[in-house]
Amino acid sequence: MKDADTIVLPRLGLPEAAEDPWGEGRGEAPGEPVNGSRRMRLAAWLVPALLMGALGAVRADTPGPRMAELATRAGATSSWRDTWSMLRSGDSVLYHLLVRAWAEYFGTSELALRGLSVLAMVTAAALVGALAARMFAPGTGVLAGVIFALLPTSARYAQEAQPYALTLLAAVLATWLLQAAVGRPRLWRFVLYAAVAGLMGLCQVTALLLLVGHGWTVLAFRREVALRWLAAAVVSALPAVGLLWHATRQGVRLAQTSSPSLTELAATPGELFGVTALGAALLVLVLFSLPLRHPAAVFTAWAAVPPLALLLAAQATPLWRPEFVLFTLPAWATLGAAALARCASAGRRVCWRR
Repeated sequence: MKDADTIVLPRLGLPEAAEDPWGEGRGEAPGEPVNGSRRMRLAAWLVPALLMGALGAVRADTPGPRMAELATRAGATSSWRDTWSMLRSGDSVLYHLLVRAWAEYFGTSELALRGLSVLAMVTAAALVGALAARMFAPGTGVLAGVIFALLPTSARYAQEAQPYALTLLAAVLATWLLQAAVGRPRLWRFVLYAAVAGLMGLCQVTALLLLVGHGWTVLAFRREVALRWLAAAVVSALPAVGLLWHATRQGVRLAQTSSPSLTELAATPGELFGVTALGAALLVLVLFSLPLRHPAAVFTAWAAVPPLALLLAAQATPLWRPEFVLFTLPAWATLGAAALARCASAGRRVCWRR
């Protein structure tokens, strides 16, 4: 038995090393000093947070409000009774309640109303870097957080009093909690995941499409916890879906949406990333983040599955707006960072061999 064990153990270890030449999933590059790794992990969330804070604060007090912020201002300046009556649309319920409470303490100036979005995007940038550092490597985390903070749409929606920034933050946190739950399955972890995903749906009901991406990765890589994930996903979706169903019975539409035409679809990369050329470059980089090992698969499902699901749903009912998939930005940024990290790693290997 000892001889058999000695033979089997190396055979279990060698393929893993061969399949993971980039050091993904180990949290740090081989041979990286512990102190250096700790500093990089600190930088992975601190640098993106500081950068996002600086970019989000610039012109955040520009006079307005912009047209899309009128509903937010109306809810923040009305009485609590009127605020409740505005929530009959069934969408962004939690966001409007938070803004109403926020205005009680910080006022209703442009800077005050947008402060919640700035804070949400700063926190999201920190979590993007930390999550990428945890699932890939600390250096990849720094790069992912910086790319996310530098995307024009990140600064844009940090400076708008709309629910998209808070929704994006909830999406990052829900993905983080899911990875923790499937890694160490405990009931309280799935309860926490369901709570955050439910809050995400109450901020923006279409963000619940992220659960479809989560389900794909669970079925593909963690099938043993699929039933627990499914129960958590159903519970998290019930509040937002229930409110939306009640609103549609009253004849209320979900914002100003449309059926996607070819022109609108072609404009989506520019709307999502801020600049069409930048979106195309990021999409090309994403191709280099394959093959689909578990870390890359998590972010690929996050980036690609919700837009595809929304597009399919939009064939049946007018339900298409690029802002509805803004919560996929962290995934695109992380996949781009993973591709750049792979290129850098490959370059170092070539130089070392020479």
